[in-house]
Amino acid sequence: MIDKRVSSVAEAVADVFDGATVMIGGFGEAGSPIELIHALIDQGATNLTVVNNNTGSGEVGLAALIKAKRVANMICSYPRTSNSTVFPELYHNKEINLELVPQGTLAERIRAGGSGIPAFYTPTAVGTPLGEGKELRLFKGRNYVLEHGLTADFALIKGQTADQHGNIVYNKTARNFAPIMAMAGKVTISQAAQVVDLGELDPETIITPGIFVQRVVEVRNPALESTLVAAGETYP
Repeated sequence: MIDKRVSSVAEAVADVFDGATVMIGGFGEAGSPIELIHALIDQGATNLTVVNNNTGSGEVGLAALIKAKRVANMICSYPRTSNSTVFPELYHNKEINLELVPQGTLAERIRAGGSGIPAFYTPTAVGTPLGEGKELRLFKGRNYVLEHGLTADFALIKGQTADQHGNIVYNKTARNFAPIMAMAGKVTISQAAQVVDLGELDPETIITPGIFVQRVVEVRNPALESTLVAAGETYP
């Protein structure tokens, strides 16, 4: 089996290319791989399409990536939250594109993409602006709209503990989108607060099997988005 450990977050994201589609885990700060995102800012890739639940908070993490104008297209469910000021301004200035997707549909599109399912029908968004222009089909007297599966060139996620083969355990709700994004990314990169030797993880607790992960980097004492935002921190 391959040892998937890399020595730094910079090494982990070194090959993210201009124009790549990047899935980024997290539900707000829960499970947000801030160190990997900041390394991506330093790396310089641009014209990215980013898939995330929201658009970040303050001027750190995903919001900092957007502020640096590295993101051309945003696919998300919540483009504006209480602390999101960067994205709304760029969007209203037509400097970034938005594809708004209902949260359950977003999760299913990612899961479908990772499972090799190209598309599926859902009643969500039928009769709304989000369903306009999409194929409709009638099932048992009810209309359903066709949604396409999502895949990505890279997926950046955050685990609590990992081993050298890329098996990952999450911290409670910090798992959120990470397991399905790991499946949908061609190259999945996970930071973890601790990387342990083989055999130290209880197989019954592993959520993401290493087969879905290509790189693991240890980030001890990872930053919390809310703490950085409250302190008025910015990146870089």
